[in-house]
Amino acid sequence: MLKKQWPAFVLAFLLPLLGVFWWWGGFNAVAVTETEAGPYRYAYLDYEGQISNMRKTQRRALDEFNAAKVAAGDTISVILTDPRADRGKVRAQLGYTLAENAPLPQGLKEGRIERRPVYSAQVHAAVLLAPSKAYQALSDALEARRQIIAMPTVELYRPAGQAYRIGTFTLEMNR
Repeated sequence: MLKKQWPAFVLAFLLPLLGVFWWWGGFNAVAVTETEAGPYRYAYLDYEGQISNMRKTQRRALDEFNAAKVAAGDTISVILTDPRADRGKVRAQLGYTLAENAPLPQGLKEGRIERRPVYSAQVHAAVLLAPSKAYQALSDALEARRQIIAMPTVELYRPAGQAYRIGTFTLEMNR
């Protein structure tokens, strides 16, 4: 009985899952390079808690941009502590890049990161899938150099601008 049903299983369940994974960028390669990045000016909220709950604070920062009628740039997350060290808990600065001449939205803090040499991992993938792909690729590249990922890291996500398109995630770690 099972032998006769496997094509239906593949068509009904496996192929749609693989299709969604492909659409989200799950099969896209991550480019790891040594480059220079920055400078960045950004507005942010401090965050301390589980890495899985950061999106709520990121959304609150966007609400402050919208209330102030200030254009929010790319999503930026400055991860200050290693989530592996404290069972998934992190300290971070979560917000959006800000144009040099734009006013700081009320309720947010201003941050700046100067131009600096970094290891960069970049991938075109959905925002929920991209960080794990980028961190794994960076970890693999550093392992070949007998190095490990060191905090702080900077995560930037630039949406594609269309709901059906996938954005670009960039992970930066100081060299």
